[in-house]
Amino acid sequence: MIFYKGSLARYAAHESLSLGRQHLESPSQYRTDYQRDRDRIIHSAAFRRLEYKTQVFVNHEGDLFRTRLTHSLEVAQLSRTVARSLSLNEDLTEAIALAHDIGHTPFGHAGQDALHQCMKEFGGFEHNLQALRIVDELEDHYPAFRGLNLTFEVREGILKHCSSKQAKLLGRVASRFLYEPRTQPSLEAQIANLCDEIAYNNHDIDDALRAKLVSIQQLREQRLFNDHYTDVMMQWSILPQRRIIHETIRRMIGEQIANLIETSSTQLETLQPKSIDDVRAKEESMLTLSAAMYEKHLELKQFLRTQMYQHYRVQRMAFKARRVINGLFEAFNNDARLLPTETQTEVKRLQELLGNDSGRARATADYIAGMTDRYAIAEYERLYNPLELP
Repeated sequence: MIFYKGSLARYAAHESLSLGRQHLESPSQYRTDYQRDRDRIIHSAAFRRLEYKTQVFVNHEGDLFRTRLTHSLEVAQLSRTVARSLSLNEDLTEAIALAHDIGHTPFGHAGQDALHQCMKEFGGFEHNLQALRIVDELEDHYPAFRGLNLTFEVREGILKHCSSKQAKLLGRVASRFLYEPRTQPSLEAQIANLCDEIAYNNHDIDDALRAKLVSIQQLREQRLFNDHYTDVMMQWSILPQRRIIHETIRRMIGEQIANLIETSSTQLETLQPKSIDDVRAKEESMLTLSAAMYEKHLELKQFLRTQMYQHYRVQRMAFKARRVINGLFEAFNNDARLLPTETQTEVKRLQELLGNDSGRARATADYIAGMTDRYAIAEYERLYNPLELP
């Protein structure tokens, strides 16, 4: 069933109605504003670093595991399909999907949790807020402004979570987090969020099997996996197991994306939003999986949490990650002279803005969060291994 209508729905994000950029710029001659945002994200240093930031496994553990970069590309591909099928803005959806992970620390969620603990006295650390901080301030290439100067709609989509305390500091882009019940971002942002979940769950299965953290027998207890695995085995039983797994996961993703498109299309026809303002005013997302599919999705998510993320080998990696992050933060925050020269300059800039302790801590967190897995390990060795050259 093909849903694509070829033109934007009235409730899509129309560029002509964009809330604009923080700094005025002349329009591009050959690209839309959202295409321009996408390109700025792709060319950013933070996006390039995603190649060596991993989802669950440390980068040096293997070449075939997903990285934040491959995951972001997969989310963008799925998101474009859904946006096109629902007559929403593909360019905006793609830009949000590509940027959604750029605020992550090295070592995945273990690294984020460790850095958050280090920063507890100084406002904490959260990867969505860091992603917005990167595109608004830390990417420093353009002569007329700091950051990437992205459109409001991309910035809104990047910011998935935010406390009311932080929202007060961020202004209009975070206004939906200031009131209860909270309202919604654009449908394009909702797509990127849902496709992130779908890609994350299904591709973690592949990585978990490669790492031998879970077995086929265990996965067959999950309805979403078993339905497709059984069908593939009936049709292609003579194929090597790796190809059977690939085909099973491909079908799982296909079914969930089709379900998301069909269920959301019906939902939109029922609710009849007239504009993006109607979308934003809703308390709940207008895009959703069916109840039955969502139940299967949650079952799989819970299975991965128990069998993969809590596996002793993953916990050992998390233990090492915490040690590296804590060691780096302690050293750099106690003595800024250990930081690279340009980061020392950033320490001074933020101390003027935030005060001595808070500014130094935030600059240290920015430096650590921007590291790849490999670079964080190398920096730790340079600081703490007496045989390592500085």
